[in-house]
Amino acid sequence: MVGTPVLFIAIPLLAAFLIPLLGMIWKELVRIVPGLVLIYLLILAVNLLDHVMVHGPIIEIIAGWAPPIGINLVFSAFSGFLVTIMIFLGLLIWLYSYRFKKNVGYEPAKKYFLLLMMLITGSVGIVLTGDIFNMFVFIEITGISAYGLTAFYTGRDSAEASFKYLMLGSIASTFLLLAIMIIYSQLGTLNMADIANRIHTMNPTYKIISLIFFITALGIEAEIFPLNGWAPDAYSEAPGPVGAAFAGIVVKASVYAIIRYIFTIFDVDGAFNFLIIIGMLTLIIAEMAAIRQEKLKRMLAYSSIGQMGLVLVAFGFGTEEGVYAALFLMLNHAIIKSLLFFSGSYLVYNSKDKLIAEMNGLGKKLPITSFLFALGAFAIIGLPPFAGFWSKLSVLTAAADKNMIFIMSLILFVSLIELVYYLRVVNRLYNSKEKASSIEVKKPTANALITMLVLGGLILLIGFYPDVVTGVLHKASAALMDKSQYIHNVLSINQ
Repeated sequence: MVGTPVLFIAIPLLAAFLIPLLGMIWKELVRIVPGLVLIYLLILAVNLLDHVMVHGPIIEIIAGWAPPIGINLVFSAFSGFLVTIMIFLGLLIWLYSYRFKKNVGYEPAKKYFLLLMMLITGSVGIVLTGDIFNMFVFIEITGISAYGLTAFYTGRDSAEASFKYLMLGSIASTFLLLAIMIIYSQLGTLNMADIANRIHTMNPTYKIISLIFFITALGIEAEIFPLNGWAPDAYSEAPGPVGAAFAGIVVKASVYAIIRYIFTIFDVDGAFNFLIIIGMLTLIIAEMAAIRQEKLKRMLAYSSIGQMGLVLVAFGFGTEEGVYAALFLMLNHAIIKSLLFFSGSYLVYNSKDKLIAEMNGLGKKLPITSFLFALGAFAIIGLPPFAGFWSKLSVLTAAADKNMIFIMSLILFVSLIELVYYLRVVNRLYNSKEKASSIEVKKPTANALITMLVLGGLILLIGFYPDVVTGVLHKASAALMDKSQYIHNVLSINQ
């Protein structure tokens, strides 16, 4: 094993603070340094994930204070899998963003890449930390970075979207602190494993109240209905690569936090059923909203919300098969939705209103970009032989194992809605009967094209050879389900 989990936080955080200073030496360093950092972190993540798959989780003690007194980081098959996805997507977002817009000069680029590194630091920290107050700190770092990236273009609409996000984020912070305060007042500890070990001694009323506060706070970032009012505006007004960062990194970290609380910390009856209910509500309402959208980015935003609802439903089954399906969905959503945001950004690059109706005939003008968007659309719907098919099949299989026929019927119904609005967009791209789009096309830069081709290749690779990821997914699922082993691994360190 080479390296330690603390580097996932220390290095990008250091890079974020050094970016302005390095820019004084050579302006291009503000763009180059994040890429170098993310390449190193991806190599480290793959190396550590390979290690924990064989030897078990890595528990990192901070400042020499062993749990439950000190702060610790946990790099397991479950958390390591998500960290690897986040770092990989962060690297692709950096590559895509390198010269996304030529008129973005040194000062805006400096702010953009600084905030991107902070966003990745916070999101990875949420996943790795073993301390609930430390998680609050990382959630704040992620939120502040996300607010800044939402308002990156500094227009009125961007500022409004960022303000909505900020207001809801502030409410989330309040609820999260209240939940932490209740836990600490009852148990006198902030360590997740220690809380999980002692949660049975907690007053049931306080336990339920704190769990409600936790889910309310984290549900805002996780785009859970009805707490996702910020998402459509933020996705629409932020730069295209930032939409991919929200869908592939920020939301994944928030979903992780919810799942960690429900599966590991709390033992509240009915929590899994609650996940299924809010997941189905989020899925159905978001997909019904997506089909009504006339703007491409808003449609993709609602689609992303719906997919997160389906992820919560799969987790709500409470079985290892359900967890496996949910993690498969998270992986595919991160890859496919990023491709849709990346390719979609070029399809409406010079459009003021970003309307779907303006995309007529772009399949001829931007053949590769249009093909990749269509590939992502077919994959997210769940058509074979693309990656999305296997994850959706896994969800249906997990539901069948629980004899949840009604849930299976609803998922299939919602998939038909998804099919309709994505095929509507693809039809526009390749429709030669309607009047061709009059907007000036913008061909992707070489780095953006490489990024999209990598994601397209992964969709096909996982679609044709799902076994390349299923081994990791099974290990990650087992790691989350084994609550007692998590508690033992953390609390027995240095004993």
